[in-house]
This record gives sequence, C-alpha cells and structure tokens, in this order.
Amino acid sequence: MEQIIIQLIAGAIGGNAVGKMAPKLNLGGLGNSLAGIVGGGLGGQILGMLGAGGMGAAVDAATGAGGIDLGTIIQSFAGGGVGGGVLMAVIGLVKSQMSK
Repeated sequence: MEQIIIQLIAGAIGGNAVGKMAPKLNLGGLGNSLAGIVGGGLGGQILGMLGAGGMGAAVDAATGAGGIDLGTIIQSFAGGGVGGGVLMAVIGLVKSQMSK
C-alpha cells in the first residue's frame, strides 16, 4: 500500500515537473497533477510487472521481515515520477496537436 501512495505522489510531482519544463505541453496545475497521478500509478505497476519494482518486498518475504525499505521507496518514487511525467507529456502533446 505504501508503494502505491509513493508512486501516486511521485507521479504528481513528475507531471508538474514536465509541465514546468515544457510549457507548450502544460495542462495547468490540476491537469498536470491528475495526469501525473494516473501515470505514476500505471508506471509503478508496469515496472512491478517487469520485475523492476518490489524487489525489497520479495527479500522481506524470504527473510520474514516486514515493512518497506529504502530501495523499495526509491524504486516506487522513480517509477511513479517517470510514469507521471511521460503520461503528462503524452496527453499534453495530443492536446496541443488537436488544437492546431
């Protein structure tokens, strides 16, 4: 559960960061955040399916430890941030192309 929350927050941050760096793709604060949140959730889940995420949880399960470790937090933040930024950029690009 913590991983998903981190991915969603990182997605919102990634979406807003791309909006600031690429003003032509900017969807506004709320649009950037919403696209980033959705992209962060999707990006984190895709990385998890590919085996890049959740390594810390597998180690914890094997050793009997619980909780979340620093590696898992970093993976969740990176996956969410990248996913959020990418989806926001794609939506911004589609929007800008439709307005031409």
